[in-house]
Amino acid sequence: MLTYVLLVIVMLIWGLNVVALKLLVEAFAPVTMQAVRIFVAGVSLFIVLYFLKDLRWLNKKEWGYTLLATVFGVVGHHSFLALGLAQTSASNAALILGMLPLTTSVLAMIFLHDRMTWLRLLGICCGFIGVAFVVLQNNGGLGTISTGDLFILLAMASQAFSFILIKKVTATLSAGEMTAVMLLAGSVMLFAFSLWVEPHGLDTFSQGSWWIWLVFFASAIIATALGHVLFNMGINKIGAGQAAVFNNLVPFFALVSAFLFLGEPLLLSQIFGFIFIATGVLLGTGYVDEKLKRANLMVHSQSKPPVSIHDQIEAQGQHKAKSDSV
Repeated sequence: MLTYVLLVIVMLIWGLNVVALKLLVEAFAPVTMQAVRIFVAGVSLFIVLYFLKDLRWLNKKEWGYTLLATVFGVVGHHSFLALGLAQTSASNAALILGMLPLTTSVLAMIFLHDRMTWLRLLGICCGFIGVAFVVLQNNGGLGTISTGDLFILLAMASQAFSFILIKKVTATLSAGEMTAVMLLAGSVMLFAFSLWVEPHGLDTFSQGSWWIWLVFFASAIIATALGHVLFNMGINKIGAGQAAVFNNLVPFFALVSAFLFLGEPLLLSQIFGFIFIATGVLLGTGYVDEKLKRANLMVHSQSKPPVSIHDQIEAQGQHKAKSDSV
């Protein structure tokens, strides 16, 4: 029960973090802010892992996959996320990011040869219908997706692809250590990129008030560093499949938080989008397939008639007779 409560709290924190990032990209240069925030998160996570004794040196193969995953999962994801949040609402961003488990599932079918089923195909369709509700609601027609929403879609797709790379290396490397290495290495790459797109980005840091710095450190340490540690603990307790389902709560908490703290309107199209995306994630990730499979196995095991004591004695006698003849 405690694990489920912790996972709900993590989802609440991550939902609030979308709102926090919206505030931060409006206060600081977006890409530069992300680079510094991720660096703080990476250092914090390394400190936590040091006390948990979950650190070791990576081998050559692990370094290769980790750095490649960093390019997509940290540099690509967080730069697109920062640029997108500067041009779209936190509500839209949260709903589009809610497609992450489903997009990862689709990429796993392509690159890792995961099995496709009719339910998963239905889930994929539901998910993309949900995104269409969200990104096309501004002007109500095809081809009207905003630049900000497009950046968020690219951020989500970049992270999904990084998860495919991560899956190849976490068989030998702990998810916590890989996340820490990715955050620290990614922050350096992202900062180098920020010097190109935002040459004077660091100058904006002198303009931040005390409360925006409080939001900054809460986002870095609590949401990004501690949040990943708690989520990984949840995966260890109840499994990746069940833990991933909790991700559906992030868009919900983000929608409510954006309404309460940013005054963003809660649109009917966003509610429909959330329903379709949440349904799509449950079906498209194979979660429902797995539940139905387990239910069928349980029904078949219960439908088998119990073996009587007489049958057991007779079977033992036949086995003994065969042994004697040999």
